[in-house]
Amino acid sequence: MKADIIFGIHAVSTLLNREPARVRRLLVLQGRHDKRLQSLLELAEQNGISVKAVPKAKLDELAQGVHQGVVAETAALKAGNENDLERLLESLPKQALLLVLDGVTDPHNLGACLRTADAAGALAVIAPKDKSAPLNATAIKVACGAAEAVPYIQVTNLARTLQLLQQYGIWITGTAGEATQDIYQADLSGSLALVMGAEGKGMRRLTREHCDQLVRIPMAGEVSSLNVSVATGVCLFEIVRQRQVKPG
Repeated sequence: MKADIIFGIHAVSTLLNREPARVRRLLVLQGRHDKRLQSLLELAEQNGISVKAVPKAKLDELAQGVHQGVVAETAALKAGNENDLERLLESLPKQALLLVLDGVTDPHNLGACLRTADAAGALAVIAPKDKSAPLNATAIKVACGAAEAVPYIQVTNLARTLQLLQQYGIWITGTAGEATQDIYQADLSGSLALVMGAEGKGMRRLTREHCDQLVRIPMAGEVSSLNVSVATGVCLFEIVRQRQVKPG
């Protein structure tokens, strides 16, 4: 059975607190003894999870990143699909918020977007199956626990999915540098799906055509665009701000 590798103190701690049943084994750095690691070991013991001390080279090989002396071998965390999305849509709150990523292929950006989506109260992150970042160990670590909290749903046809969201009364707001309306001028207080395109290319044409409105982040400096995860944070928290001013 395929396993995932989750690494880093915060990511592993979140996993042990939220979904300990997914953890098969904990691997820790030989000779490391400190309070942060001890709390993880206590959580593992409480949940009957085996712990093995291994050399740093073994952790380096498994994690392919900054593991901070701890790696968890877990049951694979899978992306959701159209069926999961439809179940979610059947029980939408009054002010639903979804994040759609069109062509975001970097796992670091996916992880950062998941983390921001969780902080902003988004119900899910949606992306096409093709040409999108995988929900791998890097994305999960960068997400700092959000990958376990916010569903990452990959769909076969993104344009058709946007049409489905519209049928459920969700307003599709796309971001584009050439949009005439600033994000701070747009009404973002209702049920909404925010669509973020890939850096440089932006949204694909068909995705753009299915948006109800296009907005842009005003740029005052020399650079023409922001990193997609940074832009996502700006947009999501403008939505949060508007909802505090105009609660549903």
